[in-house]
Amino acid sequence: MSALFSLDGKVALVTGSSRGIGESTAKLLAAQGAHVVVSSRKQDGIDRVCAEIQAAGGKASAFACHAGDLEQMTGLITRIDQEFGKLDILVNNAATNPHFGNVLDTPVEAIDKTVEVNLRGYYLMSQMAGRVMKREGGGAIVNIASINGIRPGNFQGIYSITKAAVINMTQAFAKECAAFNIRCNAVLPGLTRTKFASALTENEQILNSVLPLIPMKRYAEPDEIAPAVLFLASPAASYVTGTCLTADGGFMAGGL
Repeated sequence: MSALFSLDGKVALVTGSSRGIGESTAKLLAAQGAHVVVSSRKQDGIDRVCAEIQAAGGKASAFACHAGDLEQMTGLITRIDQEFGKLDILVNNAATNPHFGNVLDTPVEAIDKTVEVNLRGYYLMSQMAGRVMKREGGGAIVNIASINGIRPGNFQGIYSITKAAVINMTQAFAKECAAFNIRCNAVLPGLTRTKFASALTENEQILNSVLPLIPMKRYAEPDEIAPAVLFLASPAASYVTGTCLTADGGFMAGGL
């Protein structure tokens, strides 16, 4: 294992890590030596991921938490602080996208839920984790944003808007927390095969219209996004903060 990517002795929290990009990220960080706190709403899902990490020789704990509920988030960070005495890495990955349709038809409830989890949840979790990191001398925050934060996805208006806000939030935390040795960066995945994106990847008509716009002519697997998170969380990125690392198969460069 290269020392540049070693996370030995680090404690990492990955939200929304019962499946998809979060699960792949949790497993990769554990493989690099971190003790990973696997977290999502449902205990059974994170128990499975935790057990698989431990079976592979890694260190992990499974703490359930709704990443849009302030009381649960506060309890999660408090529990991590009490059990480990620190938090070195936070990966904000939990997200929701309850509405797929025209912006004019987006229900208020869908707007509120999307903002609550995708933006408010990221901000509050970063704030609470950042206070622990500041006290302990530093840390790294990695936000999972989206290329939709740069170019809104069709019929994904409020989701895209929250991801644009996450990009700006990443830069704000980077600027204001650098003095505390806290780095904050974002990964912007393109179309990735997850349950979250199944409305796109499992719809042949939509997929056939999207793939020609991706120079690599395919969607990503979650395991292809996780290494970008590892880089930004690791010593290899010690002089990197406030940046957005795009992993999109060339989509933002323009398809043919």
